[in-house]
Amino acid sequence: MTNGMAKDVDLGSRFLRWEQRGTTAWVTIDRPERRNALTSNMYFGIRRAVDRVNASRTLHALVVTGSGDVFAPGGELGGQHDDGDINIGELLGTGAMPFDSIRDSRKPVIAAVNGLCMGGGLLITMLADVAIASERAIFGAPELRRGVADAYHAAILPEHVGIAISRDMLFTGRRLTAHEAERHGLVARVVPHEQLIPTTEDVVRELLYAAPRARVALKRLINARYGAIDRITFEESVHGDEVVEGFRAFVDKRPPAWVPDAAAPEGRA
Repeated sequence: MTNGMAKDVDLGSRFLRWEQRGTTAWVTIDRPERRNALTSNMYFGIRRAVDRVNASRTLHALVVTGSGDVFAPGGELGGQHDDGDINIGELLGTGAMPFDSIRDSRKPVIAAVNGLCMGGGLLITMLADVAIASERAIFGAPELRRGVADAYHAAILPEHVGIAISRDMLFTGRRLTAHEAERHGLVARVVPHEQLIPTTEDVVRELLYAAPRARVALKRLINARYGAIDRITFEESVHGDEVVEGFRAFVDKRPPAWVPDAAAPEGRA
């Protein structure tokens, strides 16, 4: 429950709701009209939330969750960056992403995955210190279908689910149910949907019993298992012609031009 310490904080996007519950900050992704698609400002706002918690003397953990039946489906593909006068992505490019800040956060970041979790949402989930999923959650990484060679997924996903499942998810767009995600090591716990928030609150309390400096040291050792992020490849890809076609195809609800006619699925790609 929210107590008297709760207050609104501007994270730079009206689609991110900040709430303070005791010594924990909660950020809720709330953009239902676009199924919680993350704009550049929203990505940067999550990064700001991590930084704010780490700089605070009174906050000791951050929870990221979503609204409705969607956690986060990844980045905005339709070009509707309608949450500010400045598009942070145009200024910072991939530097607006929150992934490194979550990975390096000295204070615990917990993902409470309430529903659909794709792309950037999947990365937030994997890089969180603990990820709890509703039994309704679905996980996927469709970036190659949009023309993006996502270096973050390439470096991080195999460490969670292994090379074979990573290839299947990345190359074919395979989606995992919540229980499959737990079985393969993508999330730590799966709970009934109505128990997601109470369980997350319990996990936060359990996390805060760990000695802070020792926890950070252990986190550093665990995270060292991830591969290096090839940012040059990532930047080249997100500015390439396949991305332009992939995004256009998504908006037009058609297969991208590179899909052979015989392989094109019916309906949306």
